[in-house]
Amino acid sequence: MSNPKFVARRDAFQKLHETGCFVIPNPWDAGSAKYLQHYGFQALATTSAGFAFARGLPDSVLALSRDDMLGNIAEIVAAVDVPVNADFQSGFADEPAGVAANVRLCVDTGVAGLSIEDNSGKPTNPLYELPLAIERIKAARAAIDDSGGGVMLTARAECYLVGHPSPFKESVHRLQEYAQAGADVLYAPGIHQREEIKALVSEVAPRPVNILVSTNTGIRVQDLADLGVRRISVGSSLARAAWSGFIRAAQTIAKEGSFSGFDGLVPFAEINGFFKSNHRC
Repeated sequence: MSNPKFVARRDAFQKLHETGCFVIPNPWDAGSAKYLQHYGFQALATTSAGFAFARGLPDSVLALSRDDMLGNIAEIVAAVDVPVNADFQSGFADEPAGVAANVRLCVDTGVAGLSIEDNSGKPTNPLYELPLAIERIKAARAAIDDSGGGVMLTARAECYLVGHPSPFKESVHRLQEYAQAGADVLYAPGIHQREEIKALVSEVAPRPVNILVSTNTGIRVQDLADLGVRRISVGSSLARAAWSGFIRAAQTIAKEGSFSGFDGLVPFAEINGFFKSNHRC
């Protein structure tokens, strides 16, 4: 029988995608997840990059093991009370049967959603050929349904990130096919032009679209909502914000012999007090 709390989270996650627009920020560990929940975000998403950096690894489909990723996902799910969407990279398998087996393990962590991307990790052919990519999404869909359903499947077209010569056209084509294959949410990371975002939303309607915001281009949540975007994620950006502060402070010590990089730090007592008051015995 499914865990009632996970069933409730999955129901809540589905409702979030029915109307409006929401931000689903990306923590990389239990602490960052707890703090984001504290700020009232209604759902969270893991980040393979943020987790990889914390492990001293590059963000690559070849660098992180499936079991390490599952452990990070489970840790974040256990740390919070809100729905969690898993960045499950390319499913840690090439063939559909392997994707299905791994998706079942991901579902078992208690996630409310998970994403599968079509990046093969192979420099000479970075995107899975479309027929195989479609079968991989079908396999993920079947695995979710066989596990009792309720988990939302996000299909990612990685065309912009791998340097495809026609990224918008190819993304639309692939995402339309992935929707037919059973994807609930569609995602083309790298798209950022407002006209293209609006066109993408229109081309794949009525499926909800996730947009990645990784730099400050001046666009705001309401702007994306007005373009018809249903979900906004930030990928590795929060992890990179933390790394940026760390790097600058470390550099001032190493290069200048100065501790000026500590200016403006949130006090120890504030952070420690937060985790003390939110500690689960």
